[in-house]
Amino acid sequence: MSATRRLLIIIAVMSATLIQVLDMTIVNVALPHIQGSLGVNADEISWTLTIYLVSSAIFMPLTGFFTARIGQKNYLLLSIAGFTIASALCGASTSLFEIVFFRFLQGVFGAALVPLSQAIMTSIYPDSERGKAMAIWGMGVMVGPILGPTLGGYLTELSNWRWIFYVNVPIGLMALLLTWQVVPDTLKKPRSMDWLGLFYVALAIGAGQYLLDRGNQQDWFNALDIKIAALLSVGGLIAFILHQFRHPTLMVFDLSVFRDRNFTVASLLLALMGIGMFGAMVLLPIMLEGVLNYPVLTTGLVMAPRGISGMFSMIVVGKITNYFDARWLIAIGIILSLLGIEGCTHYSENINQWWIIWPLLLQGFGLSMIFVPLSTVAFATLPAEKRADAAGVYSLMRTLGSSIGISVTITLFTRHTQIAWNYLNGFIQPYNPAVYHYLSALNLLPSQPLAASILGQELSNQAQMVAFVSVFYFIMASFIVMLPMVLLLKKAQKPATVVITEE
Repeated sequence: MSATRRLLIIIAVMSATLIQVLDMTIVNVALPHIQGSLGVNADEISWTLTIYLVSSAIFMPLTGFFTARIGQKNYLLLSIAGFTIASALCGASTSLFEIVFFRFLQGVFGAALVPLSQAIMTSIYPDSERGKAMAIWGMGVMVGPILGPTLGGYLTELSNWRWIFYVNVPIGLMALLLTWQVVPDTLKKPRSMDWLGLFYVALAIGAGQYLLDRGNQQDWFNALDIKIAALLSVGGLIAFILHQFRHPTLMVFDLSVFRDRNFTVASLLLALMGIGMFGAMVLLPIMLEGVLNYPVLTTGLVMAPRGISGMFSMIVVGKITNYFDARWLIAIGIILSLLGIEGCTHYSENINQWWIIWPLLLQGFGLSMIFVPLSTVAFATLPAEKRADAAGVYSLMRTLGSSIGISVTITLFTRHTQIAWNYLNGFIQPYNPAVYHYLSALNLLPSQPLAASILGQELSNQAQMVAFVSVFYFIMASFIVMLPMVLLLKKAQKPATVVITEE
């Protein structure tokens, strides 16, 4: 394969992957604007996030099935075209129903883009350059979500929220044209689908995603719909496992991949990494815009260095991964990420922008250093015939890990804010000299209505800042747990070839 054609293939598949993973986070900073434009409340507009994650997770296990039936190239063309059209329709939405439905379609068509891109990237590079392939692939998968809030804030500030969807259209059209011209196809193979098993999987994943995404808003198990979602998710999972044992010849994907120690440990590490990556990513815009009063555009610019250092890390790791034990690179990445999160525990209302940026630089570099070798070692000891199903499961674990990370960190933030508010509120009373001292600088007395308002706002800010620091300590703990798990990984003897279209 010529270098020019390989470059065009990379541009095609990574452009498609980038817009898909961007849409996991690009919407977050624009939600208040979408809410106001469509005239809905905060609970209703959050469905634009929930439905995208649910539909994407449900349809991801079908990647291998459709690739075998219609071919790798045709399925990629269908996915890019569907995602691009759905993006344009999201931007043109005039009601809550429309944007939620079109976001559902985005998730359906975008579900296969990440595993398909991984398969294509590994197939166009020789085994000796597998690390380089995974580094290039990882740039889109890792850096896309990190840059999402930055790009979303920039587009929302300079134009309006509709452009966070319209921006996908020209990129999607370019990827579609290049895919049609240069991406190689695979042989079509007859493959049956265990539709009952797929129903159980969809039930488990869909209900589980609903529980994770809506649990905090609904006060978890105090709400009837969360209880029902939990029962459906657990019931669907149990039913699927029992169904697989009773009908071993029928399968949605092969559960035996979890018998491989490297794959199982790598999947768990990937899920834990979701807490550190996506948890911190969701918290930072809340802190910067809500407590420090940064404009949307400034928030995006302050968070941009995390993505830039991540891209640089991908380049470095891609060049050295064939010369070092992947386990050492993963361990170093965890330590760097840990140090970056430790820096976040020193945040306060008086912090300057440099003290916000340098921990993000470490996080971006460290997380990217984890992701590339982890993606390689996950498949290193799997038999070739099992790598097809393993690739889809691995992508699914990445999605579920990010959902769990977001849900856990937001829940902890909410609870710790309540705890800190109740504790600090006890100090605001007429007999505390500090209250008089604080208000005297503003020429106010505690008895004045304006004083009560100012004290209430300051109390809220301080309680949230205490909660942010508490959650960052929790994220630190997740990275500490990851370190000994690296010792469970076996050394990869040679680069692994991940081709999801092979049976």
